[in-house]
Amino acid sequence: MDDFLGRSASPLDEEFWSALDRTVVETAKGLLTARRFLPLCGPLGAGVQVVPVDRPVRTERTEDGFTFAEGRTYVELPQLTEDFWILWRDVEAAKREGLPLDLHAAHMAAQALCRREDRMVFYGVKRLGVEGLLSVGGTNVLDRGDWSAGESAFTDIAAGMAVLQQKGRIGRITLVLSQDLFVQLHRIQPGTGLTEIERIRSLLEGRLFQTPVLQPGTALLLCPQPQYMDLVVGQDIRTAYAEQLDLNHRFRILETACPRIKSPDAVVVYRSAQ
Repeated sequence: MDDFLGRSASPLDEEFWSALDRTVVETAKGLLTARRFLPLCGPLGAGVQVVPVDRPVRTERTEDGFTFAEGRTYVELPQLTEDFWILWRDVEAAKREGLPLDLHAAHMAAQALCRREDRMVFYGVKRLGVEGLLSVGGTNVLDRGDWSAGESAFTDIAAGMAVLQQKGRIGRITLVLSQDLFVQLHRIQPGTGLTEIERIRSLLEGRLFQTPVLQPGTALLLCPQPQYMDLVVGQDIRTAYAEQLDLNHRFRILETACPRIKSPDAVVVYRSAQ
């Protein structure tokens, strides 16, 4: 039940909510990057507030009659929100003229929420105890060469794949790049007739992504299998009716989610050697 969203108490009809939901969902599908490669656990429901995070070695101990798990921590599912307004006169004008309501404010709010989720997945939220792919301890760190020339990128990625295999992290391997590195790979490799990015895509069987939330010069290779990492979703992205003030309508796009990195050594972070 979604009664907590406050929609039934709002003065807006089902046609409005359907159009708003389409806008938010289509925006999220087009922008979210981490969900394209991380396994999803959920949605578990809005009432789920805490989830366990297990490390590879987990045992049970008994002391003084109390049995507890070692190697397991619990993390709160953060709530991600973004508010926006729609003016009452715009709603009434759209009804009167029979035209679609301009929902650019909803689109921009959904875009901000999606960027926030991706930043959380990669960088974590330290004050909330959430670890991201780039902030968690125990990852593999490799120096990378100059990816704008020669075969450095291909060689470095092949070396990263070898590291993951040596660690016993078997499964689909994915490369995620900052936008500047993504652009650098669009160059013809002499003697091959292929761009560097085409060669790398072939090596990774197409599993290559780029995202604007990564700092310039950032690259990471990972094995995103559910036994190594996932994204826990409590309440998936929805829009709530927050209030009506001065006749205008305030909405809140929200979700609860958290990355779980169970095996940090299933991640290779490339460090610039320059």
